[in-house]
Amino acid sequence: MAATVASNHPAGTGTPRGSARKALKLVGGLYVTQYLGIGFFTIGLVGILRDSGVSLATLGLIQLIGIIWPLKVFWSPLVDRFGSRRLGHYRSWLLIFQTGLVLSLIALVPFTDPAGSLGIVLTLCAIYVVCSATQDIAADAIAVRMLTGTLRGWGNGIQVAATYLGSVIGGGLSIAVYDRFGWMAALGLLTAATLVGLVLVLQFREPVRTTPPTALSNGFRALGSVLGQPGCRPWALVTVPLLYSGSAGIYALVTPALVDAGWSLTLIGTVTAIIASIPAILAGVAAGGAIARWGRAPVLIIGVIVLLTGSIGLLVTLTGEAPTALTIITLCVFMSGYTATNVVAYTVTMDFSRPSTAGTDFTLLTSIGLAVSFIASSLGLALAGVVGYLATGSLALALVLAGCVLGYRQLRAIAKAPAPIGVGY
Repeated sequence: MAATVASNHPAGTGTPRGSARKALKLVGGLYVTQYLGIGFFTIGLVGILRDSGVSLATLGLIQLIGIIWPLKVFWSPLVDRFGSRRLGHYRSWLLIFQTGLVLSLIALVPFTDPAGSLGIVLTLCAIYVVCSATQDIAADAIAVRMLTGTLRGWGNGIQVAATYLGSVIGGGLSIAVYDRFGWMAALGLLTAATLVGLVLVLQFREPVRTTPPTALSNGFRALGSVLGQPGCRPWALVTVPLLYSGSAGIYALVTPALVDAGWSLTLIGTVTAIIASIPAILAGVAAGGAIARWGRAPVLIIGVIVLLTGSIGLLVTLTGEAPTALTIITLCVFMSGYTATNVVAYTVTMDFSRPSTAGTDFTLLTSIGLAVSFIASSLGLALAGVVGYLATGSLALALVLAGCVLGYRQLRAIAKAPAPIGVGY
């Protein structure tokens, strides 16, 4: 593994406390609002459409829309290069695309029968994902540049925890609102919550850059050079994709399996997006603090053990015969392990991201694993329609196991590596 990635950073190498708090608040808030719609589309909408009789193969297309998210890497150099100095380089992008998230949700309101207007609904979902992906580039770049040293563990812990809080609202609370009050009420909730993120962007004042943005040509060259750093290629191209695809392949089966088992949409949303997300949120914050204290390697080892335990338990729940209590416990264990693992993956990725091309580097490295996971989710649903949930889940578990083994070997090297150079404005 890399000589440029550390298991620990020296204490006291972070940004000033006031700036750090503002960055953490903004990143946390943006990721909550960002995943409101993502949670609704991947959990809530899937359940709504399955309840209306939509096939698993068609549901797989919804998961495939998520492939737009990792494709953002191709326009990430534009975000690094262009931006308003008066409004804030990355803040100017946030203002545009956070507004786009709000407008995309408003546009979905009239389509009260999503199964009957599936083409238009999927198009609007795709537009939302484009806005969300571009907003993510700018938010990640701010985090990379403003969070250094031990703050990176905390920042990524809060970031990952915030995504689950967004999923709680978008995939859990919204589907419960839909089940009781209908489509328009659910979209109204999502729109109002997304407006909160826009308020945070308006309040945020991005520090003035001390160096000019990198040339656009250098930004596109960074897409190739970032993987050339020692140890980056095996981490980003092998370990993370295995962990992500295996985890996503298992989790994508949960909602349709529970629908087929006779669970109500309200119960599915409550269990998968609310109850199971609570320990995930706690695990994200705890993992961030643990990384700041102990380093990346020990936290990933703990995380993958919990993830494997939860993955094995999910195989039982996919049969549709597991007791409700066992299903809830299993999902909580799975989500806790996946969250801790994800926090470490994001922190190591941030270490590989260079300050001059922060948005491009972080976007490329995270997009690889995400692209694989979205494809795995789509293929997993399609495969489950042919060979069944249990066989598909077993294959996904094998991917998780392979990723765990490789990750352990690589992190032994990370623990011996020196700390990288800090980043800042």
